[in-house]
Amino acid sequence: MAGGIGGGRLTDKGVKAFVASAERGKKLADGGGLYLFITPAGGATWRIKYRIDGKEKTYSVGTYPLVSLAAARVELVEVKALLLEGKDPVSHRRVSRAVHAASADNTFQAVAQEWLVMKKKEWSAGHHTKSARAFERDIYPAIGKLPIASITPAIVAKAIEDINKRDVLETATRILQHLNGVFRYAQAKGFCRDNPAGPAREILPRKKDNGRMPALLEWAALGDLLRRAEMARLSPSVRMAHRLCAFTAARIGNVVDAEWREFKLDDDQPVWVIPRAKMKVTARDIDHRLPLCPQIVEELRQWREMFGGRGFAFPSPAGGKHIGRESIEKVYRVTLGLANKHSPHGWRSALSTLARDNGVERDVVELALDHAHDNDVARAYDRGERFVQRVELFNWWGEQLVAAQRGARVIPLPGKAEMVA
Repeated sequence: MAGGIGGGRLTDKGVKAFVASAERGKKLADGGGLYLFITPAGGATWRIKYRIDGKEKTYSVGTYPLVSLAAARVELVEVKALLLEGKDPVSHRRVSRAVHAASADNTFQAVAQEWLVMKKKEWSAGHHTKSARAFERDIYPAIGKLPIASITPAIVAKAIEDINKRDVLETATRILQHLNGVFRYAQAKGFCRDNPAGPAREILPRKKDNGRMPALLEWAALGDLLRRAEMARLSPSVRMAHRLCAFTAARIGNVVDAEWREFKLDDDQPVWVIPRAKMKVTARDIDHRLPLCPQIVEELRQWREMFGGRGFAFPSPAGGKHIGRESIEKVYRVTLGLANKHSPHGWRSALSTLARDNGVERDVVELALDHAHDNDVARAYDRGERFVQRVELFNWWGEQLVAAQRGARVIPLPGKAEMVA
């Protein structure tokens, strides 16, 4: 019979004939310790006889015909290679199977969810929810089911590259930062040896560091922005969210995540009460009360009548819980052509700059924007004691934006000298 790997002398035809006629307990040797054995149950199985540390042992390859003659010979080569390294093939296989089983349980999604649970103690509820949703939307479909130890830099880079194709560099960068955290956690737990997220940063373009968020700081430019946004074809939710951004200067994350229960539109002084857990600064013990000017209150009341007053204020037309911040950011960047000129966050800079230029005290502005305070005086006012001044500020801001949208003159704060834009 023809020879083969490991000095084999069997043929496929000879093996088939042996299996068809052999009695139970019979063996058919191929050489090198490999042989086919007819089990007491009548099945045929490949086995390899070997010696290690002076003891004779048996390595089971698999049943015939599921494992062919050629495949059995390949396994024989692997067994001999292990023996040359002084390793017991049976023990080595047990360890390999255990490692594989462990890695199969430690999928990326399983490890990432452990990491997110740990981070829940450190992050605000809003930030934690957004991060978990980002993984569910952009990462789990791509690599969630893969054993974390099997993920390579190329796999991570492809997932990040696909996110960035939507022209959302900030989102891709933020998710990559989270991936680095997950893989470092996995390294510490012994689930993987390397961090494949590290090299993936090279596939993202470097963000220009201008030191500040882009913002328009002239009334005429802000009025032009509002007019063009009114003429643009936007989904109702995106349009209304954009208006709330402009008239409240709230962080975009708080805007898209807003719920109707947070709005007190029918109070004597309408307010938007954002739970502290949703705010960027979580160390304070009071929620952020944001006075609403009459102009945005009227728009919100109409919006409430059209879409109901339950759940999220800006539901997603795609069927999700609410619209994403990217949908508004893209309107500014693409639809309105304001890339590197103004962003939803830019309203905060505009309010801060223009209010200060019109004589509003710094502490009032800082409280209105819920900034972290850097002095004891400002922190002392962080209990709503300047709420009246903040009401006055936002009423003025709303009147001014409406005037700017119409191309009219600046409306000065009471007691301030009139200025012309």
